Amino acid sequence: MVAIVTATAVYFLFPYQPDQPPQTNDTGSTQSGIQQVVNANNEFAFDFYSEINKEEEGNIFYSPYSISAALAMTYEGAKGQTADEMKSVFHFPDSDILRPNFASIYNNINKKGKDYKLSTGNALWAQQDYQFLPDYLATVEKYYGGKAANLDFIGESEKSRQTINSFIEQQTNDKIKDLIPPGVLNAYTRLVLTNAIYFKGTWVKQFDKSDTRDQDFTTISGQKVKTPMMQLTGDDAEFNYAETDDIQILEMPYDGEDLSMLVLLPKENNLEAIEASLTNEKLSEWKNMLSEQRVDIYVPKFKFETKYFMVETLNNMGMPTAFTDSADFSGMDGTQSLLIQNVIHQAFVEVNEEGTEAAAATAVVVGIESVGPRIPVFRADHPFIFIIQEKGTGNILFMGRVADPSQQ
Repeated sequence: MVAIVTATAVYFLFPYQPDQPPQTNDTGSTQSGIQQVVNANNEFAFDFYSEINKEEEGNIFYSPYSISAALAMTYEGAKGQTADEMKSVFHFPDSDILRPNFASIYNNINKKGKDYKLSTGNALWAQQDYQFLPDYLATVEKYYGGKAANLDFIGESEKSRQTINSFIEQQTNDKIKDLIPPGVLNAYTRLVLTNAIYFKGTWVKQFDKSDTRDQDFTTISGQKVKTPMMQLTGDDAEFNYAETDDIQILEMPYDGEDLSMLVLLPKENNLEAIEASLTNEKLSEWKNMLSEQRVDIYVPKFKFETKYFMVETLNNMGMPTAFTDSADFSGMDGTQSLLIQNVIHQAFVEVNEEGTEAAAATAVVVGIESVGPRIPVFRADHPFIFIIQEKGTGNILFMGRVADPSQQ
């Protein structure tokens, strides 16, 4: 009996049951409108790849849809320069196009009777005694399915964090855990906007596990590592395929034929050139070249997770105002006291002989600036640059960087 009461209490805190996302109102949606929203999402996808690729040397994986969904709900409360910058970064069309067509895409993702598992859900987590504008809450619920639940960030920020993370975990089949780390939510948090998306599909043409062999894989640094390489050859190995002088493009469909994986394989050591040319237009050009043909396939099995704290990335992409005291989210609460404190994105992917499982979640943390003086903390526990100068003139005599103080 205690277990039943506890479970009920948790669900009561949730805006809806995690496996039952609400429908949205897509009245007024059109094919051209849907395409505009899709193009916006894809443009952001490539912009984001380009930005994180500047610093990330290892694996990259993220859901542009999840990020766009969470920030679209946030954008609904933005005004002035804050809204203009967000609209530019995410390529959002005007609201009369964005809302019904985002709703239609969301409803299609959540449609029933699929040959694969695909679902998404949005939610708002609001400080229980903070007054948000009814129009804002109604708009987000109507077009994004973002129902609101009340939490107590001021008195119980850790419990609130655990509630949100539990909801995300259930939405993503336990693949996205601890999306929001300890300490991110605090007494100044007023709203957390979340999106989660989950996918599991099997290949139309599955790989035979007995054919998988450890083979060499050359990493981005040129190092060779052994990895389980799946293979599919023979007369039934027909796929959509194309190639140019620089790249090979392969499309592998999932059961139901609604979804597929595109693999863009640079020829020789040409990854950087391909990455530099990645745009929505270029992808469309490559996809138009695809035709079904016999092709021997060798694809590695892989499984990894990623996590991005996106404030600096989004700032660099062109929306700095949202994170400062100049932010205007008066569309949320009628004041100009709110700003984005954090944007967190976490993703998981596993590709094997049977198919693919992938999940991602995004949290946008909105709060007020802390009142009173902030006590700075200077903790030099990571690499830093130092300068020895003449104080009066500022003349630099010595300059260096400490990357590893244990080295002599």
